[in-house]
Amino acid sequence: MPKSWTDDAPAPVALQEHAHLKDPIVYKIKKALLGNPLNRHTLGHQRLAKRFALGILSSDCISSSAYGSEQILIALLPAFGLASFALMMPMTVVIIAILTIITLSYRNVIEVYTKTGGAYIVTKDNFGPVMSIIAAVALMLDYIVTVAIQSAAGVAAIISTFPSFHAGKVYMTIGIILLITYGNLRGVKEAGKSFAMPTYLFIGGMAIVFITGLVKAFTGTLPVLATNLPGAKELGHAQGLLTFSAIFILLRAFANGGSSLTGLEAISDGVALFKVPEAQNARKTLVTMSVILGTLVVGVSWFAQRIHAMPYDKGTPTVISQIAKESLGSSATGRVLFVFVQAATMLILFAGANTTYNAFPILCNFVATDGYLPHQLTKRGHRLSFSNGIIFLASSATALVIITGAAVDRLVAFYALGVFTGFTLAGFGMAKHAHTHKIGNWKLKMFINGLSGSVSVIVVLVFAVVKFTEGAWLVITIAPIAVVLLLRLNRQYRREQAALNFRSEESRATSISRHDVTILVDSVDVATVGAVRYARSLNPHNLAAVHFVIDDQRAEDIRKAWAEAPALDDVTLELIDCPDRRLPNAAMDYAIRATTSPDVELTLLLPRRSYTPILGKLLHDQTAEEIARPISQLSRVVATIIPFDVAKIISGQSVVIHDSHVSGATKVVQEVQEKIQAQKIEPASAVSFMSHEPVSHYAENVMPIGKITWRSRAHVKGRVTSIKTAPRGSAPIVEVEVWDETGGVTLQFLGRREISGLDVGSQLLAEGMVGETNGSLTILNPSYEIVI
Repeated sequence: MPKSWTDDAPAPVALQEHAHLKDPIVYKIKKALLGNPLNRHTLGHQRLAKRFALGILSSDCISSSAYGSEQILIALLPAFGLASFALMMPMTVVIIAILTIITLSYRNVIEVYTKTGGAYIVTKDNFGPVMSIIAAVALMLDYIVTVAIQSAAGVAAIISTFPSFHAGKVYMTIGIILLITYGNLRGVKEAGKSFAMPTYLFIGGMAIVFITGLVKAFTGTLPVLATNLPGAKELGHAQGLLTFSAIFILLRAFANGGSSLTGLEAISDGVALFKVPEAQNARKTLVTMSVILGTLVVGVSWFAQRIHAMPYDKGTPTVISQIAKESLGSSATGRVLFVFVQAATMLILFAGANTTYNAFPILCNFVATDGYLPHQLTKRGHRLSFSNGIIFLASSATALVIITGAAVDRLVAFYALGVFTGFTLAGFGMAKHAHTHKIGNWKLKMFINGLSGSVSVIVVLVFAVVKFTEGAWLVITIAPIAVVLLLRLNRQYRREQAALNFRSEESRATSISRHDVTILVDSVDVATVGAVRYARSLNPHNLAAVHFVIDDQRAEDIRKAWAEAPALDDVTLELIDCPDRRLPNAAMDYAIRATTSPDVELTLLLPRRSYTPILGKLLHDQTAEEIARPISQLSRVVATIIPFDVAKIISGQSVVIHDSHVSGATKVVQEVQEKIQAQKIEPASAVSFMSHEPVSHYAENVMPIGKITWRSRAHVKGRVTSIKTAPRGSAPIVEVEVWDETGGVTLQFLGRREISGLDVGSQLLAEGMVGETNGSLTILNPSYEIVI
């Protein structure tokens, strides 16, 4: 290639984008349905003021007041008849007392766990991983039921307003689940402030209902409904409260009413969403939410008792709709307000279901990161949501709706068992935390949390007994099986990781100069070291490693592990941004740029870890073939997959990493020579910075990167897409690629091994003299500013 200082050389230019692969039909369909992929650098959440956080995070909890009191009546009426209405308020008082205890416990959770403090995190920190899996399974089951019951209850609110829709109840409920699922797959965020509106509409609507109802009650115009209407629940005969059957029915009614307390954990799960000070704002919001929930539950129970609102066999009209209708009256204004209240009830129930679409995938991400669920649940999808978790949640909830016929009273049988298990473990976990750390008024905290755990475990036992035949048996059966499966899954992951770990003193092979070789790195383990040994045996002129960044934390972990590994200290690791997470495209783009010069041949090595056929496909990504297939279509580029059999190591056959000077390397070279053709590469040109202008001049105005010129000063701004650091054994240098809409330029920082605060994806301002490297524009040792 002609050098830039010769007369016949082309002028150096800014880096330019290259053509990408033709989109396959499946990807085209995905783009048509979900839109263009979101850049991962847009990922983030907005900080919420308390008023927005209350509306967004409390929708699940507050909306449960729409059916909690009704579920109490469903259990009481067949056994106690009209006396059931007299039992409503005492039963409600017990539920409010439990609400108070659990709220006090979760205030303590928020105080200690100021980022996220769900039952899974609390249990893992205080009781270890096995108990935390019990909490995780309980919460996952609860979230699945939440989507089903919130959607079914929202549809019931529609049918209570328009009874003719009753025949399509199941289809409407499934349609709502699919609609919410579609919205979340497109990237609908829980932190969107518009999701606060349904909560305040519902609170406002119920305030109107309660005020007008109280006025009618004090003036004696609040009607009492007939209890023998067609379709209403059959009334039983009054009986004593001390018989075994009566006590059993009372416990069942109490368990039904416990469904009003679901969703209390949402605030502790979302502490990081609050504005500073997060913990203080979250605690205030939690108390406010609990007060509103308690007020709504007491109000609905009192009005249901006062007007004798009857549940119906088909689930509609609902008790809360009867209260609204009688309180608001039959005037034109009353009918409009009734429709408004029903619409608000429907919206908050659907918003509560949508909240679960954020909590469930994040919980699965935590559990999968810890190695107890398939790693696919940690991957963000096309629109940056945890799409695998969303699809799993929607599929499970849809199956539950079909099984139960979208009947809220049947879904309640599956409901509170999971959430109260979480309350139990969180309460006892915080009690242990207080006793262990003994900070501040720790005795009072231990008492409150211990009381919360004790009350919750009583509720769990009561629910398991009285709801066993109604569906709780399924949860009781599935939960232990799921816990065992998750523990066995973790054991498999740990065995595979143990097989992939390597010791720092393990060696490497010799190398003889041939051509450029690049290793695509996904993790730093024994398979990667084996790929490096293989790469050295190819005698490359330039040996490098590349990691395409789709997760910043993982990239940082790989960078640190690479820097600390003596076996890799002479191999350059380059982090290249992959914002749309399409690894084949990123690899193709890298290969095109690396072979711009016609005398360069590139070999891409892709380590592939082979596992057992069935579990390997279920638990691990299979991306090596997807990358190698399009790469093989390029001239002067060879993609070689390096298999590494993890299953064989687990079975007892270990891999031995030999020293770099053993004779076995010769055999590897011979095998490579039989498989691929290699070309000798001319030495790479040095960096040339020739300028006849005074270097002290400063370019004031920021210019597009595509318009900067060689041998002049330039002031540019763009996003960092690549950071390349020199290996530990060579002269220190950091190369940073910065791009804007018009092109890219390389910034070279001599004498440095890192730039503090600079990450792939950062915005950077830089100013300096423009030189060139191999025909591409380069700025040497620029002054810079990281844009926050």
